[in-house]
Amino acid sequence: MNQEELNAANDLIELALAEDIAGGDITTNNLIPANTKKKAVMVAKANGVVAGLEVAEMVFRKLDNNLQWEVHKPDGSEVKKGDTIVTFSASYRALLTGERTALNFLQRLSGVATVSAQYAKEVERFNTKILDTRKTLPGFRLLDKYAVKTGGATNHRIGLFDMVMIKDNHIKVAGGITEAVNEIRPKISEKVKVEVETTTLEEVEEAVNAGADIIMLDNMDNKTMAEAVKLIAGKAEVEASGNMVLERLKGVAETGVDYISIGALTHSVKALDISQRIIET
Repeated sequence: MNQEELNAANDLIELALAEDIAGGDITTNNLIPANTKKKAVMVAKANGVVAGLEVAEMVFRKLDNNLQWEVHKPDGSEVKKGDTIVTFSASYRALLTGERTALNFLQRLSGVATVSAQYAKEVERFNTKILDTRKTLPGFRLLDKYAVKTGGATNHRIGLFDMVMIKDNHIKVAGGITEAVNEIRPKISEKVKVEVETTTLEEVEEAVNAGADIIMLDNMDNKTMAEAVKLIAGKAEVEASGNMVLERLKGVAETGVDYISIGALTHSVKALDISQRIIET
């Protein structure tokens, strides 16, 4: 993870631990002696791709800085049901108090990585990349996008600040695609890309003529997308979006689009089942 992602993780961990522990873990603290040490493992209970081990480690290290952490399946690794992902030791109190918070992070991020890997594999023989979207869990933007990268897919814009996305409501207010692009170009850095959402071939043609850097083909059928790619003819990058289910990806990639954006990578992901077990008393 890069420093920005680690900083985001730290902020979220602070919130999560405050939410979960508050005044103290009254079960663990009243049953477990403070000086007791234990060893534990995290084990995959389903097949998938691991992501978020640094975040899980940070959780436990906040509770016991003497944590020992041995990773067997690093982020990006494929795991099978029953595989040991990490072995670690710390105070017994830290292991029990941090368990749920650490697993919540690791399971979600591994779930995102797993789905991202499935989608990326579907188009691996094409020159098409799978993109994520802004449909992330609030506050988790950087972590969700880290997990997408870990699974082998590609990050779209981070937020509203790093790329222009002219969508239907912007176009209505501006009076058209050409007007919107012309209005915004002088007001932004030359390094910032401008993407325009289109729904018809007429809009595609207008976006090309307006000089859009990226043209989104929104909710088009495969035949129309193939025609749009020919019309664009390399003058802009092409992104397909809307109803991009797994079964459809190869057909969409065959149209020649550069990207396929998929909200399902992050907005409705199923957490990867991972458990923590104490292995040494």
